[in-house]
Amino acid sequence: MAKKSMMEREKKRQQLVIKYRNKRQTLLREMREATQFEEKLTIHRRLQKIPRNGAPVRLHNRCLLTGRPKGFFRDFGVSRHVLREMAHDCLLPGVTKSSW
Repeated sequence: MAKKSMMEREKKRQQLVIKYRNKRQTLLREMREATQFEEKLTIHRRLQKIPRNGAPVRLHNRCLLTGRPKGFFRDFGVSRHVLREMAHDCLLPGVTKSSW
């Protein structure tokens, strides 16, 4: 199980990304359309005033049940350990243990 503080920090990042999404998109669009160097610098300064954790790049996928950051399966939203346990308990429809 991951530390509660890390899981809460990730939740906070997700909220900040949602909060600043529109502002970031408009500033980045203005930056692409700007032609003058000074204009790009002013837009860049405004972009830097947004919190770092407001950038979607800083988000990290975590298991919904354990909070584990590594071995994450996007299709199911859980880590490999939990996926294996759920597959053995027949909680995931269509998933079977392979054997050959």
